[in-house]
Amino acid sequence: MSALSVFNSIPMEKNGAIRLKIILGSTRPKRFSEKAGAWITGLAKSRPEFAVEVLDLRDYLLPYYEESMSPSQLKVGEYKNETVNAWGRKIEEGDAFLIVAPEYNHGYSAVLKNALDYVYAPWNNKPVAFVSYGSVGGGRSVEQLRGVAVELQMAPIRQAVHIQAPWMLVDEKNELKTGVLDPYVESAGGMLKQLLWWGKTLKVGRATISA
Repeated sequence: MSALSVFNSIPMEKNGAIRLKIILGSTRPKRFSEKAGAWITGLAKSRPEFAVEVLDLRDYLLPYYEESMSPSQLKVGEYKNETVNAWGRKIEEGDAFLIVAPEYNHGYSAVLKNALDYVYAPWNNKPVAFVSYGSVGGGRSVEQLRGVAVELQMAPIRQAVHIQAPWMLVDEKNELKTGVLDPYVESAGGMLKQLLWWGKTLKVGRATISA
């Protein structure tokens, strides 16, 4: 059986759509991730190959990791905190992930690191892409996140979107100025194309190859 016929035999949502989870990596008031997240969500939803859901970390108020065992030894449903189990179930659902990440002090946010660390197996063998913002477009945040993704046995794709000087892109009411993200549409399209390829390929792998 060819790889294509294997893929076509796997049931997926919306006539074969890849379940894409977009994670907002900041919970701060007036966060820019909300604006960048809405923008990239709109672009992703315009592609029928994706079934898109936004996961806002404000909706998953996870405590700092406090389990007695490593997450690699825990299954979703075994955590004592039910919010963690709910988070884990959402990660299990995903075929691909897109993280909207700020840069704080040459790194990424603590709340995002905690969310990544809390579960392990649900991330495995799935692709992840990044939309970042901040100094140098959040590039240092993404560079560190790629290493974390590899340790979680994910596939961080090469293409990313790095939004420069986000504080200049909003008005005095903290509203996104018209057209300021238009220069990033082309790179976002390339990123989503790569993410779709990896999402489809790794879905076939998870379904047909034993870990």
